[in-house]
Amino acid sequence: MASRTSRNALLAVSLLTVALGGCSNYIKRDEFDSTIADLRATDQRLQSQLDTLSQKHDALVTQLAGRTRVETGAHFATGDATLSEQDKPLLDDFARVIRESHSDAVITVEGFADPAGSTAFNRRLGQRRAEAIRDYLVSAGLSAEQLRAVSYGEDKNRLVRPGATGEAGRDNRRVSLVVDYAGAPRSTAAM
Repeated sequence: MASRTSRNALLAVSLLTVALGGCSNYIKRDEFDSTIADLRATDQRLQSQLDTLSQKHDALVTQLAGRTRVETGAHFATGDATLSEQDKPLLDDFARVIRESHSDAVITVEGFADPAGSTAFNRRLGQRRAEAIRDYLVSAGLSAEQLRAVSYGEDKNRLVRPGATGEAGRDNRRVSLVVDYAGAPRSTAAM
């Protein structure tokens, strides 16, 4: 009987040791809350900086499910993927904000086209536009590893002016910058 009791006591102590040992790998609530607060502050700081850019340049900034979308105002001529000089100041400011305050950010550059060409042509054109902006942002000091370029071409659910081409379709021939992840908290940089 004593042997059985000591075996049960040993088993209980062993289970308690394993259970407490496993608990040491859990994050404490106050550490979790602090990390979440830091991430929220980083997101708010990024949103504030992008709002300032939006007011300074012809850009629309929106929040969507934890992502920030910047409709850049970078528009292209029909069938062209050449970045215009007038679009560079906004991109320079965007790159500076990311470089100085959000250097770990992950950004998707989305390229679009109006429906003037074939679907395949427009998909390739949107990709060339996205790559032109990505390459410019890299030349402005952002890391190529943090930038992705994708094309939506003339996807109907992505057109600003459905079916519009020529001058009326100018808003369809654009690039958007989407901040998928703002990065780890950094010190606040002046705008």
